[in-house]
Amino acid sequence: MAPRHPLQRLASPSRQLSMLLHLAGVASFTASFNFLRTWDTPMSAAFGGNFQFLTIIGLALAQCTYAVGLLADVTLSSQLFGLKNVLSVCSAPLAILISILYWGLCAIDKSLVFPPDFQLDLLPDLGFHAAPALFLAIDLLFLSPPWTINGYSALALSESFGFLYWFWVEYCFSHNGWYPYPIMDILNTWQRAILFAGSAFLMTGSTVVLKWVYGKVNGIEQFQKEAMVDPAGIRAKKE
Repeated sequence: MAPRHPLQRLASPSRQLSMLLHLAGVASFTASFNFLRTWDTPMSAAFGGNFQFLTIIGLALAQCTYAVGLLADVTLSSQLFGLKNVLSVCSAPLAILISILYWGLCAIDKSLVFPPDFQLDLLPDLGFHAAPALFLAIDLLFLSPPWTINGYSALALSESFGFLYWFWVEYCFSHNGWYPYPIMDILNTWQRAILFAGSAFLMTGSTVVLKWVYGKVNGIEQFQKEAMVDPAGIRAKKE
């Protein structure tokens, strides 16, 4: 097993706190997927199923990230630990983006994200739209080395993901005749393009915030400065 990175606050992979956190995250995400199997909606039976929703795609990425992290804890494998950190570069900012968009739109009008007949109770709502962001942020801040992605790469990754999801949503629309989120039915094509592009920039911004908070939590003043100058780029440094 590779030695702990000098800028990483807690030991990971490990069969102690790290394994307990990853086990709790996997249990939470699994419970959310189990809920989906019992939640009968027209969306789940349509083309694309529940994976039309950005929330479910983000949940699946969070599940993969934590499952790999848990395997790394059990096996003490540095290769699996490295893979978990690579997955986190996409899954953590995406989970935070989903939380910001969802709770922000709910504050305006919850019917923009869910039809009135299919509103979620509080516990599953938190499981889908808060737990992934919380678990992934904790993993990054306390159990991971700093990311090696720079600002331009983070923006390119976010934009690529945003427009790939837009293509997927439009492809599902061509089969189903409706969009997964009611707000998309309200917007025209250009407005949807602005929504997806803006979401991609917001995802990049969440990476900047994660970098700044990483520096704050771990007492690395240089990281806090870089977050304000070099968007999203956390370069691994050695003491």
